[in-house]
Amino acid sequence: MSSLYDIIAVPGHNLIRLTMGGFFSPADIQMLSIGMAEAIAGLGCLPNQHLTICDIRDMAIQSQEAVGHFTRLVGTEEVGSRKLAFVTTKSLARLQARRLTDRPDVEFFETIVAAEKWLGVTSPSDAVAH
Repeated sequence: MSSLYDIIAVPGHNLIRLTMGGFFSPADIQMLSIGMAEAIAGLGCLPNQHLTICDIRDMAIQSQEAVGHFTRLVGTEEVGSRKLAFVTTKSLARLQARRLTDRPDVEFFETIVAAEKWLGVTSPSDAVAH
């Protein structure tokens, strides 16, 4: 199973919408990191002041190596967000995602609508795909 991801920047809300699925290799995570940094730079907000919705409902259980890479990615200066909303199913993937960070500004939801409400955004139409 290979990885897939989609990054959409929403400048009007300083929001990144990230959808991820499949199984990620370290190289996949590196490419994701580059794409995220580019999308965030396009928002025009101060570093680490953006919001992120990360939809991982189609994510496979990841290797310990991949989890380590994701943990580092979530905390980097380049992609770390002010608030991070994970959209997950009730599964092992949710348990893995909870281990990525112990920040107080991270929450887990079963729907995009609930994540948007917590972040204080709606479904904007001014998105820019990356």
